[in-house]
Amino acid sequence: MSAVFEEGQLYSAVTTEDDGTVRVHLSDNHPGLHDEAYLLRRGEIAAVSLAHRPGDPVPTVDYTDAEHAVWRTVSTELAPKHERYAHPEFLRGKAALDLPVDHVPQLHEVTERLLPLTGWSYTCAPGLVPLRDFYRDLGHRVFSSTQYLRHDSRPLYTPEPDILHEVVGHGNQLASPRFAAVTQAAGEATTRLETDEAVKFVADVFWFSMEFGVMADGDELKAYGAGILSSYGEMDEFRSMEIRPLDLVAMGTLNYDITAYQPVLFRAEGVDHLEDVVGAFFETVDDDLAARLRAQAGAAV
Repeated sequence: MSAVFEEGQLYSAVTTEDDGTVRVHLSDNHPGLHDEAYLLRRGEIAAVSLAHRPGDPVPTVDYTDAEHAVWRTVSTELAPKHERYAHPEFLRGKAALDLPVDHVPQLHEVTERLLPLTGWSYTCAPGLVPLRDFYRDLGHRVFSSTQYLRHDSRPLYTPEPDILHEVVGHGNQLASPRFAAVTQAAGEATTRLETDEAVKFVADVFWFSMEFGVMADGDELKAYGAGILSSYGEMDEFRSMEIRPLDLVAMGTLNYDITAYQPVLFRAEGVDHLEDVVGAFFETVDDDLAARLRAQAGAAV
């Protein structure tokens, strides 16, 4: 998710001072904004990611007892909601990945669990990753993940993606071979695209599918999107949103607020349907097709 949110405000800005100190600039609504110890910790974790070079082992973070407690609280609270609201395909991936509940896993540990299942691995990122870089890595079955945790005063809330979102949301999703293949196809698509408009179109379709997608499960509506399934509050709300059928034109052009619950969601009728519509789009899209679909949206206004 590190680059799907194109607007940088969702990820806190990271800067390096002249003396080498790494600072993370939290948004005004962040619970840790005035917590100096949390700000220092965020800078330390960001510095670990900034120092990482491609090809080197993913660095470890020596998580604190408080950080492990946040992971434990959120994992425990999400589990019954997943059983109630997550699509069976996501639950199969979650069972296969079998993430620890009692402590924050290192990214290399997530990779060790994920590689035998779908061939995916994790690397670290301090925050926002440029859109093309993020999707290029997806095309190579590499997910760029943050390593920090949300503030411990509100463990069930975060105004920005953290390792809980990246690993509990996307990691469990990527443990499904079928969801992993759709994600990889989205990444591979961007390598064929020359225009930024076409890349954004693909990213927005990804947003309304692999991030915030919902899917029929018999007579019930379940979630498979990582953004919903890593959000304690959004799982209670998604069924009351405006639910539309899969529509590539709308998915690629609809305006949305990245900082709020998504009021419009797109429903696949099953994994086959997702693969036939969204997966096939990712596999075949080029600049001309993206431009034609964007033009269709403009003509419909």
